[in-house]
Amino acid sequence: MTAKVTKVGNSSALILPKELMAKLNLEQGDSVSLTEVAAGVVISPYDRQKERQLEIAKKVMRENRNMLKKLAE
Repeated sequence: MTAKVTKVGNSSALILPKELMAKLNLEQGDSVSLTEVAAGVVISPYDRQKERQLEIAKKVMRENRNMLKKLAE
């Protein structure tokens, strides 16, 4: 499956095939999450709860950086 990047004003847009939209249960106007992995990028439906959990985890790791470094030793 392929997708095309097109120009939209001063930005670019990725046109997703309708088969992929259906598989991901997406509709026009929905948000998606883009995750970089070794092989490229993973596109998945945006999950507000997952995003909130990641924000909390980042905050905890930042606030407890020294303790986490000691635990990793």
